[in-house]
Amino acid sequence: MPLPSGCPPIPHPNDVSPDDWTPYKSRAQFELAELLYTKAQMSAGNIDQLMKTWAAHGAECGDEPPFLDHEDLYKTIDATVIGHVPWQSFVPSYDGEIPQQGEVPSWMTAEHVVWFRNPRLLAHNILSNPDFKNTFDTSPYQEYDTNHNHRYHDFMSGNWAWRHAVNFIVMCSDIKAHWYL
Repeated sequence: MPLPSGCPPIPHPNDVSPDDWTPYKSRAQFELAELLYTKAQMSAGNIDQLMKTWAAHGAECGDEPPFLDHEDLYKTIDATVIGHVPWQSFVPSYDGEIPQQGEVPSWMTAEHVVWFRNPRLLAHNILSNPDFKNTFDTSPYQEYDTNHNHRYHDFMSGNWAWRHAVNFIVMCSDIKAHWYL
């Protein structure tokens, strides 16, 4: 059913107040987490030392550090909701032949937890986010300069996307032609 004229659009599920930084206490805390974890990729030990120093300085002023330690930082990052796509994990392990003689490499007996979010659902959330409306191409294209050199701009201007779209069209044409025969 169409919306009445002048009616505001239906709120997007990701719409939140501009000052809502949940699960962070503030924009500053979010930006610090982004700096430490993403940009500087600071080690857990250095994060702990920074927060310990921050706490000591804050004690003089009556302030608390933004995070207690690296575990508090990681828990806050993990609590960040990204379009309601849940974390999943699996535990891979080596199942090949293990040498009977000599020292067995540790990677052959170790188990590692791999955490991920479903990339298909993440892509769906990106494409459905109104903040990205009209900001990227969703159709493959090829662009050439006056010297007939292929100009690459983004993923959709590349050969892989173009070949898959053209193959799909050819495949559909073949199916349609076969159907009419």
